[in-house]
Amino acid sequence: MSEKNTAIRLTRETVLRGALALLNEIGIDALSTRRLAQHLGVQSPTLYWHFKNKAELLKAMAETIMLDHREELPADMAWQDWVVTNASNFRRALLAYRDGARLHAGTRPQEPQFAIIEAKVALLCRAGLTPERAVNLLFAVGRFVVGWVLEEQQMQPDDTLNDADRQRYPLLCEGWETLQDKGADALFEASVRLLVDGAEAVLTNANNHGTQS
Repeated sequence: MSEKNTAIRLTRETVLRGALALLNEIGIDALSTRRLAQHLGVQSPTLYWHFKNKAELLKAMAETIMLDHREELPADMAWQDWVVTNASNFRRALLAYRDGARLHAGTRPQEPQFAIIEAKVALLCRAGLTPERAVNLLFAVGRFVVGWVLEEQQMQPDDTLNDADRQRYPLLCEGWETLQDKGADALFEASVRLLVDGAEAVLTNANNHGTQS
């Protein structure tokens, strides 16, 4: 079969799914177009019918992960709960793949995602935030989630606190151990809630003073 016919048979979706499967197997550092071509049983030039280069492929992989794990949330959900739940869904999407946060880091939304983001901004604006504040909150939470998952996916088990530490740093140890007892999901949600509390305080202050938040 000719290279052109092979490229037609090998769809863009097939390449993306193969790349995501390979990402889980070998990680982002080892992922290359050559390794992907071997994984798919084709020659490397065949991939360029669908993606001009590795950077374009990685960006498409990041977008696919987001779209695959998008969840519709109840329209009547309180905006504070919506932000926390949306952040939790984002975290789960990144955790679904090895090095998911590293894959996503540095990417920017593209046209297929603009309508989704517009709807999110509109929801926050209906709650009383200005477009600037709404985008700022989404931006801050998004950056927070990526950084959080980067830590989760790189972190090694480490019992850093011992009895001597508990004697010397009792407040630190009490706070740290209480947080750890919450479990990973609850700790993440509690941390996002701090960002939401800040946004809610700004909104409340603006309403009390009759200014836009």
